[in-house]
Amino acid sequence: MLKVNLKAPDGRPSDVERIKKESNYLRGTLAESMAERISAGISDDDNRLMKFHGSYLQDDRDLRIERQKQKLEPAYQFMVRVRRPGGVATPEQWLVLDKLAQQYGNGTLKLSTRQAFQMHGILKWNMKKTIQEINSALMDTIAACGDVNRNVMCNPNPFQSELHTEVYGWAKELSDKLLPRTRAYHEIWLDEEKVAGTPEVEEVERMYGPLYLPRKFKIGIAVPPSNDIDVFSQDIGFIAIVEEGRLVGFNVAIGGGMGMTHGDGSTYPQLAKVIGYCTPEQMYQVSEKIITIQRDYGNRSQRENARFKYTVDRLGLEIVKEELENRLGWNLATAKPYYFEHNGDRYGWVEGPSGQSHYTLFVEGGRIADYDDYQLMTGLREIAKIHTGDFRLTANQNLVIANIPPETKGQIARLMELYRISDGRQYSAIRRSSMSCVALPTCGLAMAEAERYLPVLLDKVETIIEENGLRNQEITIRMTGCPNGCARHALGEIGFIGKSPGKYNMYLGAAFDGSRLSKLYRENIGEEEILRELSVLLSRYSKERIEGEHFGDFVIRAGVVKATTDGTNFHH
Repeated sequence: MLKVNLKAPDGRPSDVERIKKESNYLRGTLAESMAERISAGISDDDNRLMKFHGSYLQDDRDLRIERQKQKLEPAYQFMVRVRRPGGVATPEQWLVLDKLAQQYGNGTLKLSTRQAFQMHGILKWNMKKTIQEINSALMDTIAACGDVNRNVMCNPNPFQSELHTEVYGWAKELSDKLLPRTRAYHEIWLDEEKVAGTPEVEEVERMYGPLYLPRKFKIGIAVPPSNDIDVFSQDIGFIAIVEEGRLVGFNVAIGGGMGMTHGDGSTYPQLAKVIGYCTPEQMYQVSEKIITIQRDYGNRSQRENARFKYTVDRLGLEIVKEELENRLGWNLATAKPYYFEHNGDRYGWVEGPSGQSHYTLFVEGGRIADYDDYQLMTGLREIAKIHTGDFRLTANQNLVIANIPPETKGQIARLMELYRISDGRQYSAIRRSSMSCVALPTCGLAMAEAERYLPVLLDKVETIIEENGLRNQEITIRMTGCPNGCARHALGEIGFIGKSPGKYNMYLGAAFDGSRLSKLYRENIGEEEILRELSVLLSRYSKERIEGEHFGDFVIRAGVVKATTDGTNFHH
C-alpha cells in the first residue's frame, strides 16, 4: 500500500473560483445580463459562467481598431457550441443547425475537434431563441465548455458500424450522466423546460460540488486500430477491447491534455497513461471517481496548472490509481493488449456490414460554408432533406454521411456530384491530414492565424510535396493560433503554434498513431523560414526514409529532434 498525504496545492484560489462560488450553481447574474439591451456584451464574471452553458462571448478582432476609432464598443457576438456525444446528429438536427446558422449566426457551421458543432456570430438578443430552438431539436449546449466534463468523443468508425453503434451508446450515456445537475441552464434559457433525456435531479451537485472542477475535463473512446480521437490527449481515455468482433471492455488511460503556456516551463502537453481495464458497465463509476479525485486535489490557485494531467504528475500515477481503487472499492483489471495503426479518417465510400453505406468527406478546417467553387453548405442541406441515416462529425473536423440505405444512395451520390462535394482525393494527403483551430478573428486567445492561414500555407507546401514525390504520403500537420491545443498541435508530426501575427513555433516528431508528442524545432518563424525548413526536411524524408516509415519517426531516427517520451520532457 502506497502511503502519501493527498492534498491540493496550497495557495489563494483563483478569481474564477470566487465566481463559481458566488454563482449559485452557475446562475450568477446571467439572466439579467442577457436581458440588458444597452450593450451587446456581458460582464467578465458572467462570461466565465457562460462557458458552462456552452457559449463564449467573443468579438470580431478584424473590426476592433476601426470600432475603437469610432468610439464604439467591440463587435460583440457569441459562439455557441452544441454538445453531440460521439459526434452523431440526425438529418433533422442538421437542418435545424443549418437554419440557425443562417438566421442568427454568420452563415457557417464549424465542426470542432471534439465532434461538436460551433456557431459563430450570434448576437446577445438572439441567444435565448437560438438555444431554445436547439433544445426543440433534442440537442443542448450544456457543459460544452466550462470547468466540467465536456463532450464525450468516440470513433465514428464506418468500417465497423455495428460496433460503433455500441460504443456510441456508451459514449452518449457517459456524456449524459456526467452533466452538471444544476437547473440554471433550464431556468435561464428554456424557461424551466425539461431538456429531453435529462432526469429530474436534486439541485446539489453530488459529483462536482458547488465549485465544480478546477479546469475543463475531457473524455474520449477509441476503437483500435484507429486512434482518430487521439485517446492519449484526453483526461480519461477509454480504449475499446474487441474480442471475436465483440466489445468486451475498455483499457483506462488517465492524465492527457494538450494545452500549455508560452514561456512557462511548468506547463506542457501530456499523454495519458494506461492504468488498467474495466467492463463497459463500470465506465461511469470509473469516470465519476476519477473526476472526484480531480475535484478534490486539482490546483485551484493557478489555472495554468489546473488540468488533471498536472494533478496526476504531481501526485504520481500509482498514487492516483490507488486512490481511484480506494474510492471504487475494487481494483481495475490488468490492461489488455491493443494496437493503433493510424489516427486519421478514411475517406470516400465504405459499405457497412448491414448493407448500408457511409461516405466520409473532407472538410478543410472543419468549416461548413458555401464557397465560390463549391456549395458545401447548400449541398449538405439538400442531402439532409432526403437522408434517413445520420451525420457523424469526426475528431479530425471531417464529416461522415452515415447509414445511407441502398434506396437513397444514388440520390445522395447525385447531389454530391451536383454540389461538388467530395472526399478530397483531389488534394494531397498532407492537406487531408491537416487540422486547425478557429483562431482569428473570433478567438480572444489567438496570437496568430490558423484556420484562415493553414490552407494558404499548404498551397505552398504542396509544391514541395509534389517535387519530392510525396503527394500520397500521409503526414499529420496541425496549426493553432495559441498554445491551448484545440487542434491537438502537439500530436501533429508537423505542428505550428502561433506566437504573434505571422509567426509560429514549429514542432516535429509526434507519432502518426498519436502515441508520442512532438518537440520544438524552430521558434518564432514566419512563412519564408517555414517553407525553407520543410523543403530540406521533406527532401531528406523522400530520399532517406525506410519503407513504411512515417515522417514523425523519420525526424527522430535522423536526429532532427529528440523523441518526447513524456510531457515532462516536452521542453527539454
